[in-house]
Amino acid sequence: MRALPAVNGRDEFDALVVRTDYHDDQTWQDVAAALMEPWGDRQYEAQVHFINDPAWAGATVDEVLTAVRADEDLTVVFLADRTTMQTESHALLAVTTLTREECVDDEDYEQLTEFGHEFRTTPAGVHEVHANLSIGNLGFEEYAARAHDDPQGIYRSF
Repeated sequence: MRALPAVNGRDEFDALVVRTDYHDDQTWQDVAAALMEPWGDRQYEAQVHFINDPAWAGATVDEVLTAVRADEDLTVVFLADRTTMQTESHALLAVTTLTREECVDDEDYEQLTEFGHEFRTTPAGVHEVHANLSIGNLGFEEYAARAHDDPQGIYRSF
């Protein structure tokens, strides 16, 4: 596994979006613009910390998680990967930073990861997922379950 650059300067309220696919700059610009759109019923201002560095090209989920582990405030990281760039919805991969060691026991960990450690979300869903996970309003498993129920496996909204 390769070492990736450290993530610096992320405010705890910023969603972390890591670009891992560098095949199409125009599509990336479209995804980034969608991520900066106001979100929610009250049209909240988008707060995103972008990692747009070719050193991250082709990074795996495990490599990204290893690189972001030092950020204790981070509960989820979003990857703009090849699938994000190739699909019409531009759904990003949401990945929990939860580890077994952070859980009370194996049963707790199994429950919190019942629908896996990752799911896809639309750019508009990134903010809702990040905000609610950051304040503990909803859990990762609730969003993963919602994505699991979607015919395309994508979280869209509650």
